[in-house]
Amino acid sequence: MRTLLWRGSLAGALVCGIGLLPRLAHTDPALTVLKARVQDRDPDPEVLAAVRSQLRLDDGSLALLGRWLGGLPRGDAGRSWISGAEVGPTVLQALGASLLLMAVASLVAGCTAAVVCAPTLYRGGRTRPGGTGSAALAALPEFLTASVLATVVGVQLGWLPALGWYGPRYTLLPALALGLPAGAVLGRLLDDQLPGALAEPWVRAAAARGLSARAIAWQAVRRCLPGLLPNTALFVVGMTGGAVAVEQIFDIPGLGRTTLQAALAQDLPVLQAGTLALVLLAALAAGAARLGVRLLIGPALRDGAVPALPRPARPARRTTPLALAVALLTVLAAGLPRDPLAVDTRARLQPPSREHPFGTDALGRDLLARIAHGALDTLSLALAISAGTLLAGLLLGLLPRLSGPLVDTVNAVPPVLAALLVTAVAGGGPATPALAVAAVAWAPLAAHTSALLRQERAAEHLTATRALGAGRWYLLRNELLPAVVPAVTRHALLRLPGTALALASLGFLGLGAQPPAPEWGHLLAENQPYAERAPWTVLAPAAVLAVLGALAVTAAGGVGRSRRGTGAA
Repeated sequence: MRTLLWRGSLAGALVCGIGLLPRLAHTDPALTVLKARVQDRDPDPEVLAAVRSQLRLDDGSLALLGRWLGGLPRGDAGRSWISGAEVGPTVLQALGASLLLMAVASLVAGCTAAVVCAPTLYRGGRTRPGGTGSAALAALPEFLTASVLATVVGVQLGWLPALGWYGPRYTLLPALALGLPAGAVLGRLLDDQLPGALAEPWVRAAAARGLSARAIAWQAVRRCLPGLLPNTALFVVGMTGGAVAVEQIFDIPGLGRTTLQAALAQDLPVLQAGTLALVLLAALAAGAARLGVRLLIGPALRDGAVPALPRPARPARRTTPLALAVALLTVLAAGLPRDPLAVDTRARLQPPSREHPFGTDALGRDLLARIAHGALDTLSLALAISAGTLLAGLLLGLLPRLSGPLVDTVNAVPPVLAALLVTAVAGGGPATPALAVAAVAWAPLAAHTSALLRQERAAEHLTATRALGAGRWYLLRNELLPAVVPAVTRHALLRLPGTALALASLGFLGLGAQPPAPEWGHLLAENQPYAERAPWTVLAPAAVLAVLGALAVTAAGGVGRSRRGTGAA
């Protein structure tokens, strides 16, 4: 009951905070509504007064919020301030489109994760996973993948429709754009646990009894799923409400795009209803994840009989991360002495050459210089955010009753909406994207920490240590944290490119750095229209992002590796 009350309070606070958005942002909703209705209409005082009278804005934000909340028990979510249509059917239709896209994207993510884990399962966990290819795939921006798929597969080859939402065939390209990076991340998380599961004694016993390799592989995956299900639920919700850029590119009337448009126009009834739908979906997904964990290892958790997964020592391949680090540093060293703002209109969209190794953009600016200078801001912000979110995720993960509902609520807020809320409260500026990403990026790490701690607390060796008289702080310091921190740290490093991508996505949508700043998201956004005739303008920053992802994953592979058991890592 306490958990339900805490969850309801968080959801209510989020919805009420959105209802007070105009007051927090000190903006006139009549002006934004008028611009959304008729862009070229002159906002004279009489017209604005008519809008305020029609929407009863003079009653104040609290009165408007109270009327909206009062209509919810009757199934009335109000009417859109822009179109005048009923909000309920609009949001339900958008939610249906997003759920269909999420279902297909989840299938793509599952297949991708299976491909990532296949080498480890085939070799029985005897070799260290490389992870370079999956890391590069996870580091590809969703909006860039969507743009490439729409241009190449949809337009040039004509294999699949690239625009609109008129049937199941229209889901394939956006589902690939969403599912491939998500599946790569989930596959890496699962691949991190599989060697420990395949090193348990039951594997040798099952093989001696003649159990097939396929059956053993499935049982190993089943053994590792409880630690992965909470993050899977977060991905499901993220692919439903956070697919704003993909929905924009493919013109999909999904919930993410609907809430973004409502937020930009301050159409509060639609924004509140869309956010409430995402919060309810997050609660359902979290409940399904907890039910799955209970079905898989519920009795063992209750009886304290979960065996700790061994962590076999595997030699780390130092050459791969070293080579990737050298490649990244080479790009920085070669590009930093160049001027990223120098315009040469005579050298517009020049291909890579000795003078311009990465080519030039539409204004003749050197892409190598812009990528290198943008890397300083993007990488420094991503590293700082990753360190802060790792600490926050570990601390909040130690308090699952407090952090569980908070994780579900925070995860229901797309980063774009979080950026708009942060802008309303703290004002615009270069720090806004970092604050917005940091506000939501800790949730997966806290969920991972809680899931691993839940299993580690029920481990047999911990029960024995507790029976010998060990206290709570001794267990936390010497047993729980050493078992959990390495795995969560590897998870944080795995998400480092994702943090950079979130910053880039906000820049792509116009909520990050503004021109002429050479931020990576802005680079991809401004060069996307020229991707077909000058592909190097988008391939160069995308390649650097892929190198960053591969570096983060291969470097993470050596964190906390030892022969000692590391819980459910």
